[in-house]
Amino acid sequence: MNTQVMTAETEETILANIQEPYKRASLAYKSTPSVVQVGNIQIGDGHFAMIGGPCSIEGLEKLDEVASAVKDAGANMLRGGAFKPRTSPYSFQGLGQEGLDMLSAVGKKYDLPVVTEVMAVDQVDLFDGIDMYQVGARNMQNFDLLKAIGQTRKPVLLKRGMAASIEDLLMAAEYILAHGNPNVILCERGIRTYETSTRNTLDLSAIPVLRSKTHLPIVVDPSHAVGKREWVESMAMAAVAAGADGLIIEIHQNPDEAWSDGRQSLYLDEYKALTKKVQALHTFLADLD
Repeated sequence: MNTQVMTAETEETILANIQEPYKRASLAYKSTPSVVQVGNIQIGDGHFAMIGGPCSIEGLEKLDEVASAVKDAGANMLRGGAFKPRTSPYSFQGLGQEGLDMLSAVGKKYDLPVVTEVMAVDQVDLFDGIDMYQVGARNMQNFDLLKAIGQTRKPVLLKRGMAASIEDLLMAAEYILAHGNPNVILCERGIRTYETSTRNTLDLSAIPVLRSKTHLPIVVDPSHAVGKREWVESMAMAAVAAGADGLIIEIHQNPDEAWSDGRQSLYLDEYKALTKKVQALHTFLADLD
């Protein structure tokens, strides 16, 4: 359904006839895969996003080194945390506005669109130099934040909450869509189960299930799912095989000294090797179609 040419009356009729509680996110509303434009790249319907960067922005020089490695690896988007939702109030909380400015500048230098997490309604207007908002797992049902982001047209990477069902995720996306922003990308990042060997449990089945329910692109975060760098590659490749539209992976030049999430961050050379494997697998699977 082309929402650009819908009248309000026509759309109201269409929405009323959709049985799913998530209406604009459903395939009944739009039967073809959506493609979201983020800076100079597209995500969805065969357009693959390889996103890399540090958990936390730690300074301009370090971020520049990582961004250079992301570009050299052949990836096409940069991530970095400026505002950090930490489990402990005593952990590093991020560089804030200074970090946003660094991320924006480095992204422009290397021609890489950038994504970073927004945590509160009063931060939304601070992200002018950022190409895509990230709504983290802990804020997936922060409805005031979802409404505020919905009133912008900026792309949004919406992460699934740790205890959220697939329908919960789609209903969160619906808040953004219903408030006028069609540029939503879903992110599976692992859910909380009884298993303690990994940080979370990556729900790879969410990819085909979401495909059967929604037109929105799907990105996978294997870093937060497994919590240990030695398992990131296998889950990243599995996500591509399952049909993900992109990967968001944490990397660092010296993970042992990272200010946050060093244990799950890949070394820069590991990320480059993984990017080549991911691109080869994605191309192979596309050729099968």
